[in-house]
Amino acid sequence: MEKLAIHGGAPVKSTPFPTWPIYDEAEENALMEVLKSRQWWRTPGTRTLQFEQNFAKYHQAKHGIAVTNGTAALEVVMAALGIGLGDEVIIPDFTFVATASAVLFTGAMPALVDVLPDTYCIDPDKVEAAINERTKAIIAVHVAGHPADMDRLREIAKEHNLYLVEDSSHAHGAEWKGQKVGALGDVGTFSFQQSKLMTAGEGGMIVTNNDEVEKFVRSVHDCGRMPGEWFYAHFIYGSNYRLSEWQGAVLDQQLLRLKDQTAVRTKNAAYLNEKLSQIEGITPQKLDSRVTCHPQYCYIFHYDSGAFAGASTESFIKAINAEGIPNQASYPPVHALDVFTSGEYKKRLLPDHVEEAEAYIHAEYPNSDRGYLETVWLPQPVLLGTQEDMDKIVEAVKKIQRNAASLKDN
Repeated sequence: MEKLAIHGGAPVKSTPFPTWPIYDEAEENALMEVLKSRQWWRTPGTRTLQFEQNFAKYHQAKHGIAVTNGTAALEVVMAALGIGLGDEVIIPDFTFVATASAVLFTGAMPALVDVLPDTYCIDPDKVEAAINERTKAIIAVHVAGHPADMDRLREIAKEHNLYLVEDSSHAHGAEWKGQKVGALGDVGTFSFQQSKLMTAGEGGMIVTNNDEVEKFVRSVHDCGRMPGEWFYAHFIYGSNYRLSEWQGAVLDQQLLRLKDQTAVRTKNAAYLNEKLSQIEGITPQKLDSRVTCHPQYCYIFHYDSGAFAGASTESFIKAINAEGIPNQASYPPVHALDVFTSGEYKKRLLPDHVEEAEAYIHAEYPNSDRGYLETVWLPQPVLLGTQEDMDKIVEAVKKIQRNAASLKDN
């Protein structure tokens, strides 16, 4: 009799998916070149500068500024745009904490809004409804690599004279109507943390087509210096967010693989969409018709427990992990994070802003909550596997459904 792996049965997949990060002698040679050059610091070096230029060009942006990580990229952007005490920045409730903490970093309030129920990206209608006299910017998060509705968001930002920032930490190489994300708004940020689509362990990038934004971003990331001025002259608030030559060298090699890896993930995701959508209770993340490239930082699908004998999402995730299919945890809603529920965030705000700001924490975010409680995320290295690997994912889901009644006590 068939038995789930979580109950001692044989797992559907007993061989590993591709390992991550992927590297070869190209990274090794690049690191040795930096070592022998003795130019390990970004300021006199050339490798990080070269990577900035190459990454910006790939993403159809005029400027690229490399920084220490994706969170730092958002913090630098907030400071460079002049976001500060008493301001509000509209963000989706369904995102990683950095999108919110970068706003709090400046003394502004992250004005939370719900997401769309099918793409899990920020809902433009909710954005428009949240705009008030304190609003200074919108951060669009391209969730799992799926671009937010940049047409509507650009219209809204332009109409209300707001900055539009793209949190593209999941979206290296993503395209909206044939154009790469990142510089579709005023400025965009990327992350190169270990799990991302290209990595140096840590690292971040800011891209923009706006010369004035670039000037202030570059100044903030480099101690408030300005181009062409004396090294010890500091003109605005700034800190040291510079990326090292080591990371710049590695990331320049990682960039060379991005296009081919994206093609593999995209093909496998399309195959999974076709196969998994045929299983009752499984609904893959919707692909907006205007998205011309979804690089699939994660493969997301909605799980309906009603089609699995009432077994919870948590039970399903444990079961599919046991079958040899890895899982990446979904983000908890921002409004439910301890920093907000405890009131700790209030320490960052002006006293006369606290009462207004508190309303965001107590509002309802049904789609964000549903995304957290009812979605399953497969990490991107899974999608670098073969079609046979994708068939194993489908087989594992079907096996769990056939035996779902046995999960109800887990």
